[in-house]
Amino acid sequence: MEKEAAIYIALLENGSSKASDLAKITDLNRVSVYDQLEALIKRGVVSKFKKESATFYSAHDPGQLLNYLDREKDEQVKRIEKQKSRVESVLPDLKGMMNFARKTRPQVRFFEGEKGMREAYEDTLTSSEPIMAFANIKTMREGLPGFFPDYFKRRAAKKLYIRGIVPKNEEWIEQAKHNKEEMRDIRYLPEGKTFSPEVNFYDNKMLIASWKEKMAIIIESKELVELMKLNYELLWQSLSKE
Repeated sequence: MEKEAAIYIALLENGSSKASDLAKITDLNRVSVYDQLEALIKRGVVSKFKKESATFYSAHDPGQLLNYLDREKDEQVKRIEKQKSRVESVLPDLKGMMNFARKTRPQVRFFEGEKGMREAYEDTLTSSEPIMAFANIKTMREGLPGFFPDYFKRRAAKKLYIRGIVPKNEEWIEQAKHNKEEMRDIRYLPEGKTFSPEVNFYDNKMLIASWKEKMAIIIESKELVELMKLNYELLWQSLSKE
């Protein structure tokens, strides 16, 4: 485009010119000048004519550049619409390929900061089955202040049950008073046993949330999650309800 512009401006300044003259004026080699002139002719902003035995080129009214740009704009819109139509026609196949990949190999998603952790935690509300969790309400509140009261209400509204293996601290003893309305069942770890992160198992997913490091990971793997659910069940059955 720069070479085309240089030749066009040279024609405007010098009037009708031969390619050899334009090469000298623009300091471009003659072959390049011919190529650019042909491109300008196709764009409709330059024309050529014979004078005796020589070929001359002349620039059209600069106002025609606007017409050219309008045509280019229309053609680009048509190209984009055509590409969009092609993508829409194969989109179901592309989604099918993505879903197949998800089913055949583990998927890992990372989330950072409070906003990212909220997004990760919202994914648990998509569960089609009761959630299994290792959860410490104390560090949950510290990690996402103000988030969980509303989350508990929304989870209960979706009739989504949760089982929690939790440390026996004052915060959980108080929160346990709302287990029925918040659709929760918990079992306490032995006295003095505690932890900071949270792990949720639901469908084929495992959410790991580090409240101290402000990061979360969602791993989607049928094989891995089934093993973790088995371990969870064995520990659940070994713990007392009180």
